[in-house]
Amino acid sequence: MLRGLATISFYADDLAAARAWYEQVLGIDAYYAYPNEETPGYIEFRVGDDEHELGLIDARYAPTDRPAQPSGAVAYWHVDDLEGALERLLALGATPHLPITAQGDGEGFVTASVVDPFGNILGIMTNPHYRAMHEARTPTPTRDPS
Repeated sequence: MLRGLATISFYADDLAAARAWYEQVLGIDAYYAYPNEETPGYIEFRVGDDEHELGLIDARYAPTDRPAQPSGAVAYWHVDDLEGALERLLALGATPHLPITAQGDGEGFVTASVVDPFGNILGIMTNPHYRAMHEARTPTPTRDPS
């Protein structure tokens, strides 16, 4: 039924500022704007090893019952350096949401989250399963037998 993460969408009252902030956070430019670059209502990035989609939507298209405070599900993005990623997000203007927290029985699943300057919860984590799956899909270089 569920096959994988397709798109995470965040709302922003100031879409241009959100675009600039996420371009700085991600170190990449948005690859798509709809209906056009000049007056987009939606902007999209392709992020990470599998190019998951992160969409930014002009808040005028948000549901009318959208909560005023950050709430709802938290999607966690794998990072290799959790403390460094958290420090960088905070330095760029995010605010703390949940502190660095080890999950489970010391198996290496560690999470944290921030609220971006536009009121969205952004989760980050170190995830051994993500790392193992990525390594399993990455071909190992072969040596030339000569």
